[in-house]
Amino acid sequence: MEEKSDSLNSVFRARSLFNRRKYERCIEICTKLLAENPYDMAVWFLKTRALTMVDYIDDTDMEEEGIAEMLMDDNALAKAPRPGTSLKRPMTGAQRPGSRANTSTGQGIRPLSRTGRPLSGFLRPGTSSLRPASKGGISVQRAFQGSRAGTARPVSSGGRFVRLGTQSMLSASDRFNDPDRVNVSKYARRPAMAKALTDFLVYSAHTPKKALELCAEATKVAEFKDPWWKCRLGKCYYQLGMLREAEKQFLSANKQQETIVTYLELAKVYIKLDQPQRALDTYLKASDAFPADVSALLGIARIYDMLNDGDAAIASYKRVLQTEASNAEAIACLASHYFYFDQPELALRFYQRLLQMGVVNSELLNNIGLCCFHAGQYDICLGCFERALLLCDDDTVADIWYNIGQVAIGIGDQNLAYRAFKTAISNDGNHAESFTNLGILQVHKGSLQKAKGSFEAAEKLAPHLHEPFYNSALLAQKIGNFQVAYKKVKLALEIFPEHQDSKSLLLKLESHFTTN
Repeated sequence: MEEKSDSLNSVFRARSLFNRRKYERCIEICTKLLAENPYDMAVWFLKTRALTMVDYIDDTDMEEEGIAEMLMDDNALAKAPRPGTSLKRPMTGAQRPGSRANTSTGQGIRPLSRTGRPLSGFLRPGTSSLRPASKGGISVQRAFQGSRAGTARPVSSGGRFVRLGTQSMLSASDRFNDPDRVNVSKYARRPAMAKALTDFLVYSAHTPKKALELCAEATKVAEFKDPWWKCRLGKCYYQLGMLREAEKQFLSANKQQETIVTYLELAKVYIKLDQPQRALDTYLKASDAFPADVSALLGIARIYDMLNDGDAAIASYKRVLQTEASNAEAIACLASHYFYFDQPELALRFYQRLLQMGVVNSELLNNIGLCCFHAGQYDICLGCFERALLLCDDDTVADIWYNIGQVAIGIGDQNLAYRAFKTAISNDGNHAESFTNLGILQVHKGSLQKAKGSFEAAEKLAPHLHEPFYNSALLAQKIGNFQVAYKKVKLALEIFPEHQDSKSLLLKLESHFTTN
């Protein structure tokens, strides 16, 4: 009786640790109990759930898309879709159908990120992946490079499922729930255990093919009446790239029982299929069915962001804050919007709200420093940048020094600006914006050849920016190389057709050619 009591106490303690989300300690206790009694199904169930929760990710959100998926995507319905109907061809004009002019996405108002999209103010999946070679996009060689010199990113999004030191690298005696040895027909007749095992195969073992077999068998046992299995079938199909089959499963599950997760998964399928309008319709249905959940409203705002429809995106973020006043993504995106529309005081209030919520990082302090500078609060500005430098990592230090250089230009200290841009480049050799501003300062110093090299480096690193090409054209005109200036300004206008300075320079060059 004493040994049985000790075992019960251990199971109770493991369950208590699981409820308190101390999964590692729970797994240790379950492992010891299973070593004594491998057929204890209660302990097996608990360990399976704990292992799943350790590796669990919220995959209802949008995902990073690797360059391999972009270049080999064969799901597009049209090679030349209309602007605004495809994520690969967002709206570039000034107007969306049936609305007033859209003025929030112009390159003269809001700068572009390295991915070629307008800055949204909040880093989320899908915004840091690089676009494939296209008009205004990046080259294939650039796409396969890392974001920093000497580094490299995985070339496909499947790389995030590879985890070193996990189940696949353990010896055969130490492996738990070996996917190759799972008896599908046995577990399918035990729904509770089958559901725990399915989540383990999807999130921890990362074997969607085996999970698909188990889901298919369990669906037959449930006589196709359990929508949970259909949702998991759709998830497995999605991870295997079978998007049309995933769509059918999610639609079928929604007919039996509407859930917000099913709507979000279905919208992900449409995004992957490059059908943003159907994704918007799905999010709208979800928001009508579940008005208290902000996930659908955030999805709507993100789609509008990807379509470069900034006005509609801002309206959606405001709806999010009406439902959830402490949503960090909506607050950050609204702050970015007000900053780029010359309202730094309003932007500063939003960023202060994030500070009150407990968000303290280098990016937030950097943005507060910029808002303080443009709002005239110079005493707080430099202090924010100093704290941002103390909290920053290798990925953000270059951006902070670049902004310090911008502040130095604003106060007229060109020497400080020059050193700040050089420091930014030394930390990130691919920082095109620093190369562009450094070239301008070199022109002021009379180092025209160095400025030319800086502009050329910026052109190679960021072909989606028009500033390096325009500055190169001005420099070429200054030294009398009018043919090169003409070519450069034409490239600048291809990227940003509404740039007035480039248009004026082009007219001057054309008049020069006609008179001579």
